[in-house]
Amino acid sequence: MSSNANFGLLLVLSGPSGVGKTTIAHQLLTRFDGVFSVSATTRPMGSGEQDGVDYLFVSAEQFASMQSEGQFLESAEVFGKHAYGTPREPVEAQLAAGRLVILDIDVQGAKQVRTSMPDAFMLFILPPSDEELRRRLEARGRDDAEAIERRFAEAQHEIELATTQDLYDAFVINETLDATITETGRLVEARRAASTT
Repeated sequence: MSSNANFGLLLVLSGPSGVGKTTIAHQLLTRFDGVFSVSATTRPMGSGEQDGVDYLFVSAEQFASMQSEGQFLESAEVFGKHAYGTPREPVEAQLAAGRLVILDIDVQGAKQVRTSMPDAFMLFILPPSDEELRRRLEARGRDDAEAIERRFAEAQHEIELATTQDLYDAFVINETLDATITETGRLVEARRAASTT
């Protein structure tokens, strides 16, 4: 799909929990022969996970060293326990090969990427309403009532952060998944076309 493009596109996909980001990202990867950026993390490897596939599992010392050497496009500490970061080198290598690279990160991470990679295309996926977002969080069946409330509050905060800053290139409301996949695909295609002319 990108044979005529000599440089790829870095797509930053953000949105609150339960909004459908992961499904949208997988559809875009298939359509554009894209790749997911693999994050580095200091958290322990979970059962069934593979180093270098799910995450790059590193020690806290390795992470700190990578950070001090400027090897991350963005990094954060989550819940004060484990650190996560997007290694710069593999992303740049895939972009140079003309690939679409997708980062699924929050608003804070997106701000760092905007600084380190100003040409990144930033998309934020919105729920149709607060009520629908709450319903989707409940329908996932992963969390108890308290966790759902926490996720819902975090989601509202994330949406407010995203919509009050001049950070994202486009916002897409996920009313129905098929329409949202079509629309995000159209936006990515338009951005790639614009960057190759």
